[in-house]
Amino acid sequence: MRLHHVQVACPPGGEALARRFYADGLGLTEVEKPADLAGRGGAWFRAYDETGAISAELHVGVEDPFAPARKAHPALVLADVAELESVGARLAAAGFEVDWSQRRNFPGLERFHTFDGHGNRVEVLG
Repeated sequence: MRLHHVQVACPPGGEALARRFYADGLGLTEVEKPADLAGRGGAWFRAYDETGAISAELHVGVEDPFAPARKAHPALVLADVAELESVGARLAAAGFEVDWSQRRNFPGLERFHTFDGHGNRVEVLG
């Protein structure tokens, strides 16, 4: 068994803010949704490894009514601490909250927590 993707939610019309966070902030690549799912709104994002294989996939779905996931969250692992610091700085510069208070309490990795533009919690490790 392997994990195919993780889904978070946004409110109707929230795709642009999701793109700003997941593509511009985290550096994921937006991919086209299948035609039969595109009419539902939302957006899909992927990360690729050095060989071009998909290493992570995240779907943003539209929910109405919407409530952000404040505890449940995806956790994305970056290549190293330098990339972790770079992504954290990029998110902070874009106006997203970046919380380093638990940076060194996860064995073997450093991390920060952040919230996408709709309030969904995201953990980033490196």
